[in-house]
Amino acid sequence: MKEDNILTVDGLCVSYGKFNAVQNVSFSVRRGEIFGLLGPNGAGKTSTLSAVEGLLKPQGGTIIVDGNDAVAKPLHARASLGVQLQSTSFQTELYVIEVLRLYAGIYGVPMSKNDLLGILREINLEDQATKKFGQLSGGQQQRVSLVIATIHNPKLVLLDEPTTGLDPQSRRQLWERIDAIRDKGHAVLITTHSMEEAESVCDRIAIIDHGRVIAIDTPQAMVDKHRNDPEVIAVSRRGRVTLEDVFIALTGKAVRG
Repeated sequence: MKEDNILTVDGLCVSYGKFNAVQNVSFSVRRGEIFGLLGPNGAGKTSTLSAVEGLLKPQGGTIIVDGNDAVAKPLHARASLGVQLQSTSFQTELYVIEVLRLYAGIYGVPMSKNDLLGILREINLEDQATKKFGQLSGGQQQRVSLVIATIHNPKLVLLDEPTTGLDPQSRRQLWERIDAIRDKGHAVLITTHSMEEAESVCDRIAIIDHGRVIAIDTPQAMVDKHRNDPEVIAVSRRGRVTLEDVFIALTGKAVRG
């Protein structure tokens, strides 16, 4: 029987000197699932994601990507990953179609000009093919970035706050593209500060704070479980308990740096 989890993180520990950024974090992401990692600034989200990406070596625990140990077999694990960072660093002076061609080549994916134009047509950017990447709007750049992250058909896509700074229309479009990735049977691990995004997109979420996972469930189940907690009732507004209320009650009202 095929393993249902495309990603398994077990007892992950990440330290920077004497500071323990991630402490015994465990969670899994299933095939065909969008899994959200939520937490205040400095909670350990980025360190966890960086360890999964292979950008830093954890001090403890295991990360299994599609059956491969990310520490023992990093190249095998990375072959199953697609990554979209919060801020893109693509060559701004290249034309959009050249950026796609470049990264298709890096991933070893043969694509003709018609193939590339077909991809741009799917994301409604065919008419921007000969425009420089740096001239695209933020939403357009994010659409191209997501295409590049998935151009090699990875089994797990990592998205680091992908809709930050986007207007509502661009954000909804990107949500639809993320849904489409999941509907094709791929898995998505997304970090976000947006409770609306977590509720609208994620099948399950984990809340991480001070380097530890403090809750894992579906967004609605998490709200239902905590809606009568005194701490949640105290922070809720207008009598309707939301995921944001639960998040604040669990992680505290203090603004993080």
